[in-house]
Amino acid sequence: MKPRSLRLITFAFLLVAAARCLAAGDEAAKRWKQYEPSFQEFAAADRTSPPVKGGILFVGSSIFRKWTTVVEQMAPLPVLNRAFGGSRTADQLARFDQLIPVYAPKIVVYYCGSNDLKAGTVPEDPAAIFARFRAFAEKVRTTQPGTRFVYVSATRSPDRVPRWEQVDHYNALVRAYCAATPHHTFIDVNPALVDANGHPRLELYVADKLHFEPSAYVAFTAIIKPVLTRLWADVSAKPAK
Repeated sequence: MKPRSLRLITFAFLLVAAARCLAAGDEAAKRWKQYEPSFQEFAAADRTSPPVKGGILFVGSSIFRKWTTVVEQMAPLPVLNRAFGGSRTADQLARFDQLIPVYAPKIVVYYCGSNDLKAGTVPEDPAAIFARFRAFAEKVRTTQPGTRFVYVSATRSPDRVPRWEQVDHYNALVRAYCAATPHHTFIDVNPALVDANGHPRLELYVADKLHFEPSAYVAFTAIIKPVLTRLWADVSAKPAK
């Protein structure tokens, strides 16, 4: 190949790479604009009532954000909810430094991935979604050694029945990771969302068939709270002298 041709090909590759970087930057700025009001609310709440570090931090997307009674339902456990709606696993990773180091939680409770699984005309490979979840979880392990990590399963909601296979695949990958990783716990809430025949309990959902009525969060509390109570007792125990 002639040097001139090689230079042209190299230049073309550089242009493509630059365009991709610009597009990625634009998308990141767009998504931050969507979530910035939530983080402004978090900051205002922290100024009004500074949270005690070292508690139980709920992070994730709107399934947790709309759980407005979680603090009361998890009491007396020291719970703080910092989920932001519409977020995907990449958003949780991008906002890591505004969530985890700020609150230094002893337990992180994570729900995210549903929006990844729903986005796009073609389902994203669950392994790619899992990779972003894993990056977040491992960053927690690196920056907050000893912190317990609890993953709450992506739900098999009625609005995305055609993608239940992808939901199950993603959950299976996370379940295996949690089983193999110390201080990681997988909680499956899907059994509470179906009837005896395996059909979705539609009375638990609001009109969009994705988000939940308060009764669903009562069911979530019955499943999640005992696990958090046990973990909190463990992390709060004084070391033997």
